[in-house]
Amino acid sequence: MELNGLRVSRETQERLSHFAVLFQKWAKTINLVAPSTLDDLWRRHIADSSQIFQIHPEPVTWVDLGSGGGFPGVITAIFLAELQNGWVHLVESNHKKAAFLRTALRETDARGSVHAIRIEEAHAEIGECRAISARALADLDGLIGYSAPWMVGNENCRGLFHKGRDYLREIDKARGRWEFDLLEHKSAVEQESVILEISNLRRLV
Repeated sequence: MELNGLRVSRETQERLSHFAVLFQKWAKTINLVAPSTLDDLWRRHIADSSQIFQIHPEPVTWVDLGSGGGFPGVITAIFLAELQNGWVHLVESNHKKAAFLRTALRETDARGSVHAIRIEEAHAEIGECRAISARALADLDGLIGYSAPWMVGNENCRGLFHKGRDYLREIDKARGRWEFDLLEHKSAVEQESVILEISNLRRLV
């Protein structure tokens, strides 16, 4: 099996397939993603989320903010299972979604845990990390604000955030409050989308 042109092992494929079955089952009663995207689950959500680990394929400690239906946090945790190292802390305050995430991690034997708390409380509970992810949560300025407790003063920590066609406007807005290094990774799934890699974060105001 290939995802985004890269080979995926049989074990990881089996974990992703089991996750997809679980997701479709739970999505019948919980609004995990926009219903209009359910029929395109593998491309719109699983392949799209896989890009995060493919950009940063190291066995490090992740924090996934607003994990929702598990994208990209559970997908990253599934890839880490093959490395037998690294960990994803999934932050999701909605208790029904948190219950789904716990089930998904347990049944896929993925390397992660769920924190059913508000994002503002997460740093105190989780501690330090090396990478932060978020998808469909807030604009870039908001994401950087959420990530600042981990990233400011930690040059080894980077944020990897999915963004759509308006990403240039979001970057301009964020630079009004923050100074940061930026890498733009073109999406392999959505033509006008990118994954923004943020590092060396400093606060301006």
